[in-house]
Amino acid sequence: MFDITKIRGDFPILARKVNDRPLVYLDNGASAQKPQVVIDAMNIGYSQEYANVHRGLHYLSNLATDKYEAVRGKVARFLNAGSEDEIVFTTGTTEAINLISYAWAAPRFQPGDEVVLSIMEHHANIVPWHFLRERMGVVLKWVDCDANGDLDPQAVIDAIGPRTRLVAITQMSNVTGTVVDVATICHAARARGVATLVDGSQAAVHMSVDVTAMGCDFYAITGHKLYGPSGSGAIYIHRDRMDEMRPFLGGGDMIREVTRDTVTYNTAPMKFEAGTPGIIQQIGMGVALDYMMGIGMDAISAHEGALRDYTHDRLAGLNWLNVQGNSTTKGAIFSFTLQGAAHAHDISTILDKRGIAVRAGTHCAMPLMDHLGVGATCRASFAMYNTTDEADKLVDALEFCHELFG
Repeated sequence: MFDITKIRGDFPILARKVNDRPLVYLDNGASAQKPQVVIDAMNIGYSQEYANVHRGLHYLSNLATDKYEAVRGKVARFLNAGSEDEIVFTTGTTEAINLISYAWAAPRFQPGDEVVLSIMEHHANIVPWHFLRERMGVVLKWVDCDANGDLDPQAVIDAIGPRTRLVAITQMSNVTGTVVDVATICHAARARGVATLVDGSQAAVHMSVDVTAMGCDFYAITGHKLYGPSGSGAIYIHRDRMDEMRPFLGGGDMIREVTRDTVTYNTAPMKFEAGTPGIIQQIGMGVALDYMMGIGMDAISAHEGALRDYTHDRLAGLNWLNVQGNSTTKGAIFSFTLQGAAHAHDISTILDKRGIAVRAGTHCAMPLMDHLGVGATCRASFAMYNTTDEADKLVDALEFCHELFG
């Protein structure tokens, strides 16, 4: 049973006040809050169990290594990967996508080869491909969403041509909340011999993910959106693609032997994990995944779906509010502007005075904002610990903004 009272009690920050108002945290699309179990695990890791991993034979090193490596299996279960050896630890989705750009794409692509992107991509899934465009002459092919914010999977498939080498696509827009049918895209791309990378930063925290059924080659997640610490993350890499990758960073752990004249690399996934990792951060992410899987991703999705529908109906009653994207398949993310002269930053500041945390700006998605014809929006993004009462407070605050700006 999904117990919202208990869940809210697990997150200590939700009990605090901001500007003498109870905190209403609706900036989860940027970063989620942390449950006490994650905070405790990290405190214990630093205060009682810290040592470097993989390199020591003493008790603390073995303990840290066991806890750290156990997270690989947790990520594999969370994503339903075929093996934990298909999981590479990263500092987050940004590093994960850059890893694929440098280690898999750069050695294989030729001038004129294509990467297919949707207009909804986060900058983290755009800039690494621009690097290849600038340095190698790779071509970026863009697929637009429609007026509702929906992305037709067939339009993405139709964009695949004889020079396409990769389709890099988000599973959920961080601006509109639109959920993309990535499975249809991935299977069609695979049938054409084209690799697929899915940005799961927004989606993985809100719904069950099955990379095996999805048929993708790469799937990236970031820990700080999954109720874990910043500086943690991972990427699923299909075993066949791992065999095609060269090392990205050089240093400890990714080697077997180094001499004056030669270097022998470790096997994957260690081959792509150089240097001392974020040990405690990854352990914290593992605890966060345990926490989510203990509640159940289907239960989380059902709660957030009801919250999405309730918030949608409340916002629809504000005829002076412009909501960007009204897809019928979306998460509980709402980007909006007020009719008139009120800037998104002003709205965000006023909401903050009432204890409500939202995001304002371009949300690291400038191509999408340009496509939507807006310079900036406010974004209210919900999580499993949010409630309909908080949605009501958001609407009340927006009505106050409307009155204030006339």
